Amino acid sequence: MTAGMDEITQLALTLPVDQRAQVANALLASLDDPADSAEVHEAWTAEIKSRVDDITSGRVQTVSHDEVKAQLAADRAARQQ
Repeated sequence: MTAGMDEITQLALTLPVDQRAQVANALLASLDDPADSAEVHEAWTAEIKSRVDDITSGRVQTVSHDEVKAQLAADRAARQQ
């Protein structure tokens, strides 16, 4: 890291958590190519529609939060043996 980057980083780390999150989000957003935003939005919209259609048509079955937690706990326990 350059001296300037190190200074900015150290200064940013003194901010409250919510302000650090805002700075981090702004920096990450600045890395996105604005030309890709419309394509990404369209792709996510199509994906969401497809998933909703799968659920409402009955092609896929949903799993309750409790079932997911239980399965994750079982998987974790199996890995620890």
